[in-house]
Amino acid sequence: MLRSLSLMTAVLMAGAVAVPATACDGAALRTRLVGCGSESCVVVSGHRTSTASKVLINGHEVLANGRHRWTASLPVSTVRAWSAPHARTISVAVDEAVRDARLPVGLLSPKTDLAMLVVTVK
Repeated sequence: MLRSLSLMTAVLMAGAVAVPATACDGAALRTRLVGCGSESCVVVSGHRTSTASKVLINGHEVLANGRHRWTASLPVSTVRAWSAPHARTISVAVDEAVRDARLPVGLLSPKTDLAMLVVTVK
């Protein structure tokens, strides 16, 4: 009895560990900043197993274009409203896998007026 119980526990644990990292692999998620009309948008792209798979960004379902390779475009104001202040990543859920995607550097940082910017070449 004890042996069968430990075997069942091992099988259950193996099943829990064998969650596929396919649809929303952190390395496969990409974000970029693009112009869209009068404001800027964040384009998020990734892979999914089925076109029926929902894509959620920071817990909000978004319209994803494409079949297995998908893209979603969100205005920066929407990303800012859905994110914590000064966030560097967004949470992307696809096929029940949740991963963080890095945002473009400084996207949600407070705006700073620069008096001067010095660029040097090495």
